[in-house]
Amino acid sequence: MYANTHKKNTRIVFKMIFCYNQIGDNMDCIFCKIINKDINSKIVYEDGEIISIMDINPHAMGHVLILPKEHYEDYKVTPKEIIAHMYDVANKIGDNIMNKLYQNGYSLVINYGDAQEVKHLHMHLIPSNHEKDYDLEEVYKKIAM
Repeated sequence: MYANTHKKNTRIVFKMIFCYNQIGDNMDCIFCKIINKDINSKIVYEDGEIISIMDINPHAMGHVLILPKEHYEDYKVTPKEIIAHMYDVANKIGDNIMNKLYQNGYSLVINYGDAQEVKHLHMHLIPSNHEKDYDLEEVYKKIAM
């Protein structure tokens, strides 16, 4: 019984420390590092408030992440104008992906709480295809705006 309680408490403490670092020190946030160009990524779209990058673990060909440049932990603390702008950008990128990759649709997903692996608001744009064999570099070249 002690082992299970200890593991559970360790996970809770780890999550608390991880979340604190994400909020209190944005330099610990991998997305902030990407936004600051400290970490390389394949940028699909960028403007003054939003950046969109290829997902490094895509669920489908053309899977991208759309995130605000300013660090917000989740959608509940993000200004509505930023979220609206994220959806506008998703429309542009989604149309581009549908045209260039010959897709018929896509899903938009914002995870929250335990479902959110990185505590920096981001939206997944996942094309509705099931193709598993594709060249990520070729897909990037087609959809970069």
